Order: sequence, then C-alpha cells, then structure tokens
Amino acid sequence: MTERDPDSTGEPGDGQEGLQEVLRLLHASRGIDFTGYKRSTLLRRISRRMAALNARTYADYCDLLELHPEEFTRLLDSLLINVTGFFRDPAAWEVVAERVVPQILAGKAPGAPIRVWSTGCATGEEAYTLAIILAEALGIPAFQERVKIYATDVDEQALQTARTGVYAERRVQDVPPELRDRFFEPLGTGYAFRRDLRRQVIFGRNDLTRDAPISRIDLLTFRNTLMYFNSETQRSVLRRIHFSLTDSGYLFLGKAEMLVHHGSLFEPVDLRKRVFRKLPGSAPPERRQAEPPEELTARLGVVRAAALAAGPVAQLAVGVDGDLVVANTRAQHLFGLSSSDIGRPFRDLEISYRPVELRSMIDQVKRTLRPQEVQGAQWRGPQWQADTDATFVILDICVVPLLDRTSTLVGFGISFTDVTSGVQLREELEHANEELERAYQDVQSLNEELETTNEELQSTNEELETTNEELQSTNEELETMNEELRSTNDELQDINDALRSRTEELHHTKTFFESVWESLGHAALVLDDELRVIVWSQGATELWGLRADEAQGRHLATLPIGLPAKDLLPSLQRMRRSPAPPLRSTFDVDAVNRLGHPLRLEVDALPLRQGPASGGIILLVNRVDAAEEAVSPSADGGKGRPAVSPAAEDG
Repeated sequence: MTERDPDSTGEPGDGQEGLQEVLRLLHASRGIDFTGYKRSTLLRRISRRMAALNARTYADYCDLLELHPEEFTRLLDSLLINVTGFFRDPAAWEVVAERVVPQILAGKAPGAPIRVWSTGCATGEEAYTLAIILAEALGIPAFQERVKIYATDVDEQALQTARTGVYAERRVQDVPPELRDRFFEPLGTGYAFRRDLRRQVIFGRNDLTRDAPISRIDLLTFRNTLMYFNSETQRSVLRRIHFSLTDSGYLFLGKAEMLVHHGSLFEPVDLRKRVFRKLPGSAPPERRQAEPPEELTARLGVVRAAALAAGPVAQLAVGVDGDLVVANTRAQHLFGLSSSDIGRPFRDLEISYRPVELRSMIDQVKRTLRPQEVQGAQWRGPQWQADTDATFVILDICVVPLLDRTSTLVGFGISFTDVTSGVQLREELEHANEELERAYQDVQSLNEELETTNEELQSTNEELETTNEELQSTNEELETMNEELRSTNDELQDINDALRSRTEELHHTKTFFESVWESLGHAALVLDDELRVIVWSQGATELWGLRADEAQGRHLATLPIGLPAKDLLPSLQRMRRSPAPPLRSTFDVDAVNRLGHPLRLEVDALPLRQGPASGGIILLVNRVDAAEEAVSPSADGGKGRPAVSPAAEDG
C-alpha cells in the first residue's frame, strides 16, 4: 500500500491532490472518469461517504478503498444519483407527446424506423415512459415494427434493474391508472413492464464523455444529466449529441438545464419545458453531368451575349476592319445608338469623336496592342442636349485590343465607365474633409470618450455573462442537491418501512408475552442479574396492589409488599451463583396480601436463560386458592366434597 502523510488534512491545496487520488482509484476500479464532473458535487458526495466511515482525510479514505473494495460500489452509488421516475415533470412530457412525437411521425415515410435515445436512463423509468408515449401514438403493432429505444448509463447495477423492468408499487404511482393497466403486469407486490414491448428498449453502457454516440436519432432525452458536467465537458457532450440527431431531430433536457451558448446548434421548440430542435447544416451541392462540348459552347455564347448586353457599363466593340460590331444596352441608351448602327463604319458615328477622339486611340492601340485610357471625359448625350440645365455625365474611357486564341488582333473593345457619382463624392468628400479638419479635435475627444464607454460596456457585458453562467451553475447545483435529497428521502422511506414492520413484530411479540403472563393467572416476576424487577405481572398487582410501573427497576428487597424477601434471597443468590446449567428452586413461604390477609405461597424460582444465566423468573402460587380450585362438584345431590388426588385415596 502506498504511504501517505498521516498529517494530511484533506483541505484545498493539499486536498485537491487527495481528491484526484480518490477519482483515480475509482477510475481504475470501475472504469468511470469523473474528471469532467462538477467539482462541488464530487466534493459534497465524497465528503458524505467519508463522514459515514469517520474518515477525516482523503488519504484515510483512499486507505479504506484499498482495504475494502466493496466501498467502491457504495461510493459509485453516491456519485451517480439515480433519481428518476415515470412521467417526471408531467407538463414537459405533455409537450413531447402532443407536439414533438406528432412532428416526428409527420416527417417520416410510412413504415420508416424511429430511433430514440435515452441518456443517463438510471433504472429505466424514462426509457419506458418513451415507450408508452410512442406506443400510444403509433399503436402496439406499429410500435413493435418501427421503434427502437436505446437507453444508456454508466451504472451497470442500475442498468441491470432497468433490464428486468420490475418496479415497486410506489414507483409506478405517477403512471396514469389506464396506462398502468395496459402497459404493466402485476408481479408480486410490484409491477413489470410488458415483456412483448420491453424488446424494443435496448439497454447498454455508454459514457457520454468518451464513448462514440449513437447516430440517426429522432428524439434524444438528456434530462438532468448535463447539469452534472462542467462547462468544458458540457460543450464536448453537446457536440456529440448534435452529431447523433438527424437534421429534424429533437433534444429534451431537464428543467434546470439550458443551451445558453449553443444557439447555433439548436433552436427552442418550447423553452420553458426545455424542448429543442436541431438546426440542420447545409447540404452538399449536387454534381451535374458534363454537357457535350458543342452544346456547352453554344450555351456559353448565349450567356456571354446576354451578360454583355445587360452589363451596367456601356461597351462597344469595333472590328479590325473599322465597323461597329457590338453596342450593349447601356451604350445604346447613353450615346443614342440603335440596332441599325451595328455594322456601320465606326468613323461615321458621332461617338467616334465625341466626347473624345476615339479614332486616334484605336489607331494607337492597333500599333502598340496596349490599352489606352482617358479619364474624366464630360458627356451630355442627345437626350439631354435640349435641356441646357442638364448636368454632364463624367466617363472614364478605356480602349483595349481584342485578340483571338492565336493572339491575332480581331477588334477593339471600348468601355465607358460612369464615374459621375464618384467625382461628386470626391468633391463632397473634399468639402467634408475641410469640415472634419475643423472639427477634428472635438471628434477626437468624443472618440476617446466613446472608446472609454465601449470598454465599460464590454466589461459590464462580460460581468453579465459571468453572472449568467454563475446563475446557471447555481441552478444546476440546486437541482443536483434536490436530486440528492430525493435519493435520501427514498432511502429514509425504505428504512421507515422496515422500522414499521419491526415495530409491528415487536408489538405482536409484546402482546403475546402479556397474554402468556395473564394466562398463568398467578403472580409472576422476572428479575435481572442484580435482582431488580424487569417484569411485574397483573397477578402480582392484584396480590399486593403495586402497579408494574411502580415495581419495575427496583430491587426485590426494597418493594413495599407482604412478601418476605429475606426468605427468597438466599435461594435466588444460590441460583444466580450456580454453575451452568443453573439450579431450579421450589419452596413455600408465608406472606401477606394487599388487604393484610395471611397467605401461604408456593415459590417456583427458575433461571432466566439469556445466553449465560443473567436473571431469574419467580412464580408465586397461593396454596389456599389452589386448594379451592381442587374442589369439584359431586355427583350425589350436588353437595360436593373436596377433590383429592389418587395418591391421597391410596393413603
């Protein structure tokens, strides 16, 4: 065994290493890694087991775990709070039954399979609740053909209970009576889920933090499981279950759980009842079949012509022979051209020399095969020439050579880019810059103030996010404690049931012994090893008038009764000191009853066998009463005579 510091206190600092050692031993023994669970819950549950075993430090508790391997099972039961029930939070289950299940069925083809996953199923009540809801929606035959319910947990003992499907009567109290009659069969003092429907529920072990998720799930219940993980583990697990769901899959959480930072993965269906739907990702683009080259060339030619005609920039194309070949829609509108101008010599058109001399530019491009540009040309077209107040259009003109695949010159492309708005914006910008220059100092000051305010707002926003996370964590912590209290309450209820049964047995035993004492009829006393009264029968009360509560606990010699204790004590002392087996004594003594009448009592002292003799029983029989009882009615005239024994007659 590994040596540990006996002075270790188990408190933080030093205690963190001790806690990690407990978790390491638990992982090695049971294969469950609790490092992703909330530290506060682990500390509270482990401290509970340590207090029960009077272990002051983590080191002491690790020693106990190594010496007593069965403690691993009890610790695991404490950490895995298996609190569940049928139709837990009925209002939330109504949303699932009335909204979620019908939408799942509506999105499925007839006969298509339906897959459901219940994570953290514990003893199986939640999985069977899903089975009841789906069987009600589909009908029993369709449910058996289409539905598969996967129920997983890390607790093998809880899974074994879930597989049997047998529950005590108080466990099924939350199931409506009509559903209980249809889906459960009486078994002893409890109920068993129907065997023919139980085949559709598949139980298995799955660690959500490590094992691969189940895929193609239509409905995934994740209730009161997420809240036990820390933030990092929650993000990892949510990514896994997002992969598990189909594009139209639904997620059902517990009432203390939220998806605060996962709005890009899920959208709420009913936020108050914690029902969410997966946001599907974009589908991959479909691949198209390749077209024949001739058809592709023709289609691309049509597309290019349409794109050129609809382009926002005015464009012309002049052939190498000097004729106008192309004028798109924008160019025709801007320069007053028509379709009849196509094919005419370019030099005969007004556009060849107004707004700029394009013929010389074309000649230059023809010689050098390099683009020529003119910027800021003003143009007022024919449609505006009659209006003397019309503003000019400012154009940037570019002439480029058009070459074929063999780099042979085939024509010239001319584009007219309208930069009027850009020029106006530049003028306005220059004017604005002058104003901005004058106000620069004020703007700079305001900018600094805004930056300061922005930093404060950012800080406030971060504080609010931190507060929100703390509130969420606190809510989850409270729900965890509530689960623990429910678990403890169930344990106390089981103990109370056992105590009630033992109390009834004790009452029955007490009543039986009181009946035995009363049936004896004579005075009977039970003394302990110190000759103090333990039992004082009703016969003794009638003989001397001393009640049982007045006599119990007192020494026989101190009782104010007409029984000569000095005559009894020697025999009782001999019986108490005798070797095993103790001796039995019978003798007569003279006594006085509560009315002062003399009595002759037959004393029968027996040892009290309680292991070794530790007391005695005294039976006191009034010989006068016994003699009177021996007298029986005679057959001759009813006068009677004392009854005598056969031995007396022989005498």
